[in-house]
Amino acid sequence: MWLLKTEPGEYSYEDLEREGRTRWDGVRNPVALRNLAAMKSGERALVYHTGAERAVVGLAEVVSAAYPDPRTRNQRQVVVDLEPRGRLARKVTLSELKQLPEFADSPLLRQGRLSVVPLTAAQWRAIESRGSR
Repeated sequence: MWLLKTEPGEYSYEDLEREGRTRWDGVRNPVALRNLAAMKSGERALVYHTGAERAVVGLAEVVSAAYPDPRTRNQRQVVVDLEPRGRLARKVTLSELKQLPEFADSPLLRQGRLSVVPLTAAQWRAIESRGSR
């Protein structure tokens, strides 16, 4: 389970819904790239809008294992393909996540600029339950 950050002015969850499928690219941070490379087809992901919004907004599914970015020759630069799986009934904000004990040691809070973050089952459930209200 993963959390993927995106700047909604550049690429939003609405864009993913409209396209139906996208190549998740543009990740440059070495730790985030390792996380992206670890993704497997069929895994679930949450899409988080950065910037002024700072909230988890929707569900997605990884529909391809990581593969080399076809736009570069750098084999370390990987991408995955994603498909939307529905918006949350309500956004779950960063300020809410900061209050949850499940996120006390999360890279989401400790490494704010990390764009691909692994989630535990407990973290996923905490977001899902708040987002379904």
